[in-house]
Amino acid sequence: MNADMNPFGSKDVIDTGKGRVNIYRISRLEEIGLGNISHFPYSIKILLEALLRHVDGLLVTEEDVESLARWNPKKMPEREIPFIPARVLLQDFTGVPAVVDLAAMRSAVERLGGDPAKINPVIPADLVIDHSIQVDYYGTSYARAYNEKKEFERNHERYTVLRWGQNAFDNFRIIPPGRGIVHQVNLEYLASVVQVKKVNGEPVAFPDTLVGMDSHTTMINSLGVLGWGVGGIEAEAVMLGQPYHMPVPKVVGFRLYGDLKEGVTATDLVLTITQILRKHNVVGKFVEFYGQGLNTLSLPDRATISNMAPEYGATVGFFPIDEETLNYLLMTGRKREHVNLVKLYAMEQGLFRTDESPEPLFSETLELDMSNVEPSLAGPRRPQDRIPLDEMEASFHKAMEETFLRKKTEVEADHEFHRWLGEGGSFRVEHKHIGGEQPSAKYEMKVPVKSGSIVIAAITSCTNTSNPSVIIGAGLLAKNAVERGLKVKPYVKTSLAPGSRVVSEYLANSGLMPYLEALGFHLVGYGCTTCIGNSGPIPENVARAVKENNLIVASVLSGNRNFEGRINPLVKANYLASPPLVVAYAISGTVDIDLKTEPVGYDPNGKPVYLKDIWPDQEEIRQVIKNIIKPMLFEKQYSEISDGTELWENLKVPSGKLYEWDNESTYIQEPPFFRDFPVKLPEKGDLMGLRVLAYLGDSITTDHISPAGEFSQDALAGQYLISCGVAPEDFNSFGSRRGNHDVMMRGTFANINLRNRLVPDKEGGWTLYLPTREKMTIYDAAMLYKKNGIPLAIIAGKEYGTGSSRDWAAKGTCLLGVRAVIAESFERIHRSNLVGMGVLPLQFMKGESADTLGINGDEVLDILGISNIEPGGELRVVARDENGKEKTFNVMARLDSLIEVEFYRNGGILHTFLRNILSNKRS
Repeated sequence: MNADMNPFGSKDVIDTGKGRVNIYRISRLEEIGLGNISHFPYSIKILLEALLRHVDGLLVTEEDVESLARWNPKKMPEREIPFIPARVLLQDFTGVPAVVDLAAMRSAVERLGGDPAKINPVIPADLVIDHSIQVDYYGTSYARAYNEKKEFERNHERYTVLRWGQNAFDNFRIIPPGRGIVHQVNLEYLASVVQVKKVNGEPVAFPDTLVGMDSHTTMINSLGVLGWGVGGIEAEAVMLGQPYHMPVPKVVGFRLYGDLKEGVTATDLVLTITQILRKHNVVGKFVEFYGQGLNTLSLPDRATISNMAPEYGATVGFFPIDEETLNYLLMTGRKREHVNLVKLYAMEQGLFRTDESPEPLFSETLELDMSNVEPSLAGPRRPQDRIPLDEMEASFHKAMEETFLRKKTEVEADHEFHRWLGEGGSFRVEHKHIGGEQPSAKYEMKVPVKSGSIVIAAITSCTNTSNPSVIIGAGLLAKNAVERGLKVKPYVKTSLAPGSRVVSEYLANSGLMPYLEALGFHLVGYGCTTCIGNSGPIPENVARAVKENNLIVASVLSGNRNFEGRINPLVKANYLASPPLVVAYAISGTVDIDLKTEPVGYDPNGKPVYLKDIWPDQEEIRQVIKNIIKPMLFEKQYSEISDGTELWENLKVPSGKLYEWDNESTYIQEPPFFRDFPVKLPEKGDLMGLRVLAYLGDSITTDHISPAGEFSQDALAGQYLISCGVAPEDFNSFGSRRGNHDVMMRGTFANINLRNRLVPDKEGGWTLYLPTREKMTIYDAAMLYKKNGIPLAIIAGKEYGTGSSRDWAAKGTCLLGVRAVIAESFERIHRSNLVGMGVLPLQFMKGESADTLGINGDEVLDILGISNIEPGGELRVVARDENGKEKTFNVMARLDSLIEVEFYRNGGILHTFLRNILSNKRS
């Protein structure tokens, strides 16, 4: 931001009533004839203001502003724009490797004779520690305390490096563990909607914008704040002052109208929207919501919709600033003076939506009559696979046959078993709590767990625990169920992990917490748990039954992700649902049921109880919210936001500009990216003699590439840790080990559900070492290829890299020796991350694929034309089979801009920045 410049004469002053501040008027651009700015989508206006304010002739030019000011909804300009957000948001899974990378860059600069202090965040960054707590203990009043204690035992080294980073780096703030989920903390506290900062001594007001190291950063779009998830590598570059270079997006307008029917939740609405938008294909596009329906949606309802933008594939799911935005800011304890500034600034800039505002021009439009939305779930593997509640039973049967390849007789047998249980058949279960430190609770009986049995029921994630309507709804449903004498099936692992401490406050104040606890939904901690695979182990004998009988058991969770292998390695059928439905299904104990026609359960007298009997009405939910949720709840909790527990405050933290690497650490190791770093840019030539490491199908997720969650002692990562003296009970999760490349490389492409066509008879992280045709793990094959000097490629289908913004999905790919990925299409963040690590993303030409070209994956590949590579240009691939017969085909280089070409030639984004620093260039 340069306050000395006045691009296009746009700089102006407004009087806030509490003082005068500078603004950069985007309307000035329309006055001088550059574009129809007043009819732009609100999200594009915010991008335009950021460009205008940052014009300095170097990072951002007037030509960049003019290009966006001429935005045409039907024709995007070829020129990319350099977006400089106001801040960066991190969580600890991605934040630890970010701090490790910055520390490694400082070490590299020191070795090469530079000033390590130059490696320092320029853009303010907040890191919320929320991804490390796991559900080891549940169903008891002490579950949270035990889980938090275990969290610190596992993550002592990681938290130490974060505390070091907080002291060593400027503009870097940490929210300690136990305060809430990053996106909910952002929504309730960190986001300002409008910021005011002094620049060269002058106060400047501007929209709050951000990029985040988590794909669900989009949740903040509900507040009128423009922000989205980027790869960890890109976010690090932004922290260091690099603009985020992006193509000008198409904006899909999604008109909402009508009202939700009684009994329909915001979760049902977002699952419907996700299905519609995923089908429409909004990957790489902005989605902006408009229409009269916005007036009926609360801010938390909007947050639920914005949160799941990654699931429907959009870059953002944006709601403009309006009166509901202001009401929410006041309700969550923001000061009246600031809220007045937000309204004044937004109205001055044409960023405030009213019913009289001109309807924006969009690239495409969709619409939904919300009165048609019906209660739904989504699964068993993808968030976009919505299932109406009354079709759930039939959908599970279909999934058993078509997805899990089970015989119809097995499906029918399991169905009859569950129906028999529902009719009052006697059953017994043997259950023991996890962990040796707590009292054990044993039941002498045994219950055979069957396919369709729900073994995990979790009220979890940022998506829904930000929304009082569904959380209070779950509490009221629990109350009604308990009063009817219903109980949760004993083999169901239940948990409540709110995204904010405010949630447990209002559940307690409303008197609903005891009813949730009566059904086993005790507080297990504040953080991102089940949704990211931190569900912890299921009871030992339930797990044994699943493994011994190869059962397709289920989870039901109020989250946003349900990819296979993500929730728990033993749970293959995973369903997203609203918190009230999570409670209802936990009581039923199975997904093999039609809750519209069959009883949820039976009371102690054998009388059936149906879902409609215990479902709370909307007016009752509204009254509880009105009476209980007050600004003082938020003010109290967030006044203590920086206060850590005694365990956090007592961490012994090293000091100094340079991090002292410990070669014996199994959590934090100096990554190899910047070792032996050549200051001079190496020549980038053609890729010759590549072998295919993995030949993959459609919808390969970042979970498949770099899985989160737990891993066993039989996994390569587990074997490595055992060799380092780490006991299996101390493995922690892949996410927590992201600071150690030796662990993460062994986890790359190691997902137990990965299907590599080179080894069609095996499932998991296996491949064929092609020179000898020997079957081995992908990691072992990659290391053998590396030893023999053979570069590697990946071949894949559509939507490669769907899912979370995992930097290690790209880092691991790079460290395994993969130099190019050839796919039919890429998900936005992962494609960018590959570029950021110097891996070349290539796309089959339209209508072509490995199958149509007759590529088997056992060929030797040459990729030609790299020395003349251009954004979106074509390269030539020559594929030779074992007999020397050649097939040639063209692919598109998915380097989407000139700056990405530069990043690729340098070996990655951070390599570019480091080389510039060492060459005394401005970065």
